[in-house]
Amino acid sequence: LLEKGIDIKADYVGEMGANLHGGYNDDKTGRYSDQFGLGTHLDLQKILGWEDAEFQLTVTHRSGNNISNDRINDPRVGGFTSAQEVWGRGQTTRLTQMWYQQKFFDQKLDIKVGRFGQGEDFNSFPCDFQNLAFCGSQVGNWAGSVWYNWPVSQAAIRVKYNITPELYAQIGAYNQNPSQLEHGNGFKLSGSGTKGTVIPVELVWSPKVNNLPGEYRVGYYKSTAPADDVKVNITNDGQDYRVRDSKHGYWFVVQQQLTSHNGDASRGLHIAANATFHDKATNIVDNYQSLMFVYKGPFDARPKDDVGIGFARIHVNDDVKKNAELVNASNGVSDYDNPVFSPIRETEYNYEINYGFHVTNWLTVRPNLQYVTHPGGVDKVDNAVVAGLKIQSVF
Repeated sequence: LLEKGIDIKADYVGEMGANLHGGYNDDKTGRYSDQFGLGTHLDLQKILGWEDAEFQLTVTHRSGNNISNDRINDPRVGGFTSAQEVWGRGQTTRLTQMWYQQKFFDQKLDIKVGRFGQGEDFNSFPCDFQNLAFCGSQVGNWAGSVWYNWPVSQAAIRVKYNITPELYAQIGAYNQNPSQLEHGNGFKLSGSGTKGTVIPVELVWSPKVNNLPGEYRVGYYKSTAPADDVKVNITNDGQDYRVRDSKHGYWFVVQQQLTSHNGDASRGLHIAANATFHDKATNIVDNYQSLMFVYKGPFDARPKDDVGIGFARIHVNDDVKKNAELVNASNGVSDYDNPVFSPIRETEYNYEINYGFHVTNWLTVRPNLQYVTHPGGVDKVDNAVVAGLKIQSVF
């Protein structure tokens, strides 16, 4: 089938998280979440004779529970990261990809249309760490009300132009439809419930530094949908929020291999960094940064294994802190343990160290240890230690 242009792929990701110490609820337990994926990629040049044309179809199913929800974070405000990144966006079955891609002008112009998520092409980043702060497109983690990461798909178009072999620019338009997040709407194809359009633009440079590969991304997004101001207005009639006519932000991504191992470029030290900045008027998280180091092939006896360490900072918009202070004052509460108290959120820090055992070409097992400082940005919550295990298999 592959020789005829039909590539069928099945994959599975399973993640375990156990709270070893700290968090909002230190009753120790474990949680497991997973995702199944089944898809096919069609080379339409081989199948139909359509030059430089491709088609992709993928269905995913998520299930399970997340240790961060009921053990690590204060449920009154929730958290920002997840110790099990594969959990989220509804534990259900979804149409995750259904797109057609066509290239023109000796592959300089690349147009993709159909249903897919922003993170496939914009602010893209691999997902080998288990903590969400180090996994995938980070814009979607901190501006999730407008940017829907995998496995959610939207009606979309992406246009890319290759300026040089190392440099390309791209722009996209994605239907912003919150109803697609609802359970049972995983295969919804209609546009009912649309609130606006998310328009990302990005410049991507992929040079070789000392003959080692790198990728550098800078981008900007704007959502045309109305967005609530994060600053609350306390009135005699209660609380209300000003509504803005749009929402925006920008990002930077760096990935660079720094060394090879005895001349073997498949092994060596890699560095990666992410930074996102968001509209202070409408976004709870106004900025985020992370730094990761991964060494591939650390031992001659295990040349396909890898070891990684990551550090991340998530900063909460100062207006969110002011909101909580105003609400607490208006309710006449100051005791954190009072159920009515609105916790003060400032900055959360995440750390992860992991080791990836490359068991076979289709299976990697990645035990990891995570440390979360001020979960949910709440310094009243004890710092947490989470033991994790990530299973990645692709057929």
